[in-house]
Amino acid sequence: MKPGVWRRVARIARVLGAAVLIALGGSNAAAQQPLKKLLVLEFELIDDQKDVVPFPEKEARLAMASQRLREALTKEKLYDVIDNAPVAQLIRTEAARQSLLGCNGCELDIARQAGADRILLAWVQKVSNLILNINIKVRDAKTGQVVLAKSVDLRGNNDQSWQRGIDFMVRDIVENKQGNR
Repeated sequence: MKPGVWRRVARIARVLGAAVLIALGGSNAAAQQPLKKLLVLEFELIDDQKDVVPFPEKEARLAMASQRLREALTKEKLYDVIDNAPVAQLIRTEAARQSLLGCNGCELDIARQAGADRILLAWVQKVSNLILNINIKVRDAKTGQVVLAKSVDLRGNNDQSWQRGIDFMVRDIVENKQGNR
């Protein structure tokens, strides 16, 4: 065969090889990357009406939201959600001193001690008993850089609206391919 023919055959082979890799998922770099280890802190509540409107379901609802978020992130394979138990005492100590949302980097120390790549801060802002919003912020444990931030507005302060808010937020992360950042 002539040299030009060999070059064409080699080029066709490269194209076919690339097509096979794409068909097998070899072009999806995100799928090949291991999931980043994420430490999910418990939801906190910012309640602008705490002195006016009682909220007896507060603790149970915050715990439910935290658990639902952990389970959804795990189920959707967005992160490798790690157990808080090894750093639970440290979390309690820091949380007793101040809100972990504004503790000037203490959450990063907690994440690093837990062996996490990322830390998720979560809070619900209760403007009224009708208007709330759920917020999350994922930060890089080494640099402190925010790699993902989400917020969902709710109408109604009940289990169902909180659950739907968490579900919507996770679905949005999946649809926008924002996991494992």
